[in-house]
Amino acid sequence: MKFPSRGLYAITDNKLIKTENFIDIVSQAIIGGAKIIQYRDKSNDQKRRLEQARALNRLCKKYKIPLLINDDVALAKKIGADGVHIGKDDSELLTARAILGKDAIIGVSCYNQLSLAEQAIGANYVAFGRFFNSQTKPEADSCHIELLRQARKILHCPIVAIGGITVDNGAELIKAGADYLAVIQGLFGQKNVTVAARRYTALFN
Repeated sequence: MKFPSRGLYAITDNKLIKTENFIDIVSQAIIGGAKIIQYRDKSNDQKRRLEQARALNRLCKKYKIPLLINDDVALAKKIGADGVHIGKDDSELLTARAILGKDAIIGVSCYNQLSLAEQAIGANYVAFGRFFNSQTKPEADSCHIELLRQARKILHCPIVAIGGITVDNGAELIKAGADYLAVIQGLFGQKNVTVAARRYTALFN
């Protein structure tokens, strides 16, 4: 699966999306313009995680957009997802690449540290954040928008911005160098997910 050039990066949340509506809600985000879907479920419900990931993989293949799995290389391998998103405490990049293969999309969380991004040799993208107050990760280290400008000058891979991003503050992140806006609450915490997705997507036009 080819990595799209830029756009809305939708991250699922099992606390925001009810299990019975899971696929329907995520499909609304895709219809609204989401270019990448990341499956993120921090629970220990392995049965649900496997079932949802498989269903989501079918959905994403139908719409021809990448599905990435958060922090779980084994699950990504098992269901044939397009890749994974890993953090500094997760599987090493080289290990993930060895397991998933050269064509897998692998993203790395770099938090507020440009040095981590420079060390992420072989990653398909790097992610910085949180840029604003986040309901999903309120304890996450804050990241200044200036870091995006610095990263844009020296990095040759796509850059993802994450953390409290809304339709009102997203444009300045794109202007500073973000190729993608990764959104959880601002998308799946809204009454109309399709409309929310379209509003984020419009920021890239």
